[in-house]
Amino acid sequence: MTLQTLLKILNHSSDEIFVLDGDKRILYVNRTCEKHYGLKPSDVIGNYSMDLFEKGYWTPTIVPEVYDKKEPCYMKQQTYIGAELTTSAIPILNDQGEIDLVVITSAETQTYKMLEAKKEGNESNSTQLLKEESKMITNSSAIIKILSFCKKVAPTESTILILGESGTGKGVLAQFIHEISKRKNKPFVKINCAAIPEELLESELFGYTKGAFTGASKAGKQGLIEAANGGTIFLDEIGEIPLTVQAKLLQVIQEKQFIPVGSNETKKVDIRIITATNRNLLEMVENKQFREDLFYRLNVIDIHLPPLRERKGDIIPLTYNFLNKFNDKYNENKMISEECLNIFMDYLWPGNVRQLENLVERLVVVSDSIIQVSDLPDIIKESVEHFSTHPMPAKLSEALEETTKILVRKSYQKHSSSRKVASDLGLSQTKASKLIREYCADLISGSVQ
Repeated sequence: MTLQTLLKILNHSSDEIFVLDGDKRILYVNRTCEKHYGLKPSDVIGNYSMDLFEKGYWTPTIVPEVYDKKEPCYMKQQTYIGAELTTSAIPILNDQGEIDLVVITSAETQTYKMLEAKKEGNESNSTQLLKEESKMITNSSAIIKILSFCKKVAPTESTILILGESGTGKGVLAQFIHEISKRKNKPFVKINCAAIPEELLESELFGYTKGAFTGASKAGKQGLIEAANGGTIFLDEIGEIPLTVQAKLLQVIQEKQFIPVGSNETKKVDIRIITATNRNLLEMVENKQFREDLFYRLNVIDIHLPPLRERKGDIIPLTYNFLNKFNDKYNENKMISEECLNIFMDYLWPGNVRQLENLVERLVVVSDSIIQVSDLPDIIKESVEHFSTHPMPAKLSEALEETTKILVRKSYQKHSSSRKVASDLGLSQTKASKLIREYCADLISGSVQ
């Protein structure tokens, strides 16, 4: 048997295999580590086990135990992307009775069980704790830096503006900030400003008195801002609110009070405000679409979440995390092929993490036991093929725009509906409608549905 054949056999083992030397340095690991840790073998081999632990990738409790006892050890472990493992470590001793090699094998005990954030154990590891507390699956140093920054600003009362494209996880980050703030035991109220019709947004936010307008409840209604009293209110898609509502929101920030629709009574409120947008608010200020004074009140602390294409190291762990999640949800045991993962790595993900999550759910539902390239939607395969046969634009922004155009046109040709395009690409309907108007003008016969 050749070495190449042996390595091929080991890489197709369903069990994870680690080999460490006498100094706890990793000499070999098979491809199953991608499924369990979201790391390629090339990222692991040559590292010391404690280095991986300190970066938050795995729990090495069994490693010091086997080196201390110099006898076989067994235990259950969990990885941060959702795999629960039964692990065995077998030491191989030299003639002097010292450890020469350790062979560690891990098999999944509860297949694809989602990992809940631990409250105990390994609490000295700040990176691991950040990942668990935030519920963000990441290998990105940029995201870890953002999470560390959030730990600093969460205890304050400052307003926070989270910037980033649709689907990057702005809502998850806002929830994380609330849960580590002094207001964590109070309400966290999330509002998607783009999802509420403009004519209803003011009454939804500030509430109204009985008879305030036609169709109003006879008893009146408490607004969402008042419902968040004592806690945090998260205003997603803040760039979508009309100027009239912006003026009332500014009053809430400055004076901690507001007047419900149809009322003369001023109500006081104690809330922390976190907002998010994928729009350029400064540009909107210049175009008189957003109040300058409100912008600076909201932008006391700004956080920019990078898109998925700028943190490609997160694609594999996120893929396996969602695979764990939807295998568990649908009682499946699907695997994903290396060819699919390669396409995922080459794809630009205009819908970011939300698009990846939606795609993995679809693949778990429609594929056979192993997710193959043939299971992928045509728009993804064609996008990757397009750039493999056409010159790649010199600038990343141009490449993203070209990819977005291809995907939007392909999806709209198939569905003829902004709602279905939004679902297909993992976008908000507002964003999908805007892109359809921009890229599909020649395809539209009438208004966008």
